[in-house]
Amino acid sequence: MKVHLDSSMCQGHGQCNMSAPDMFIFDEQGFAVLVSEDVPSGREAAVSLAVVRCPERAITTSP
Repeated sequence: MKVHLDSSMCQGHGQCNMSAPDMFIFDEQGFAVLVSEDVPSGREAAVSLAVVRCPERAITTSP
């Protein structure tokens, strides 16, 4: 699974980091930064939760 973050849509709500803190960190302005596009085995559910919880719909996944 791959995860994608459209940083231009991010408003810094932090829901992604709460769902998958190992995949999403914050930059100095408080906006999400994707650690890696490749989702490690066993982390798919957490990343899928981040997708659902993002109010801006800035996060998507692909196989």
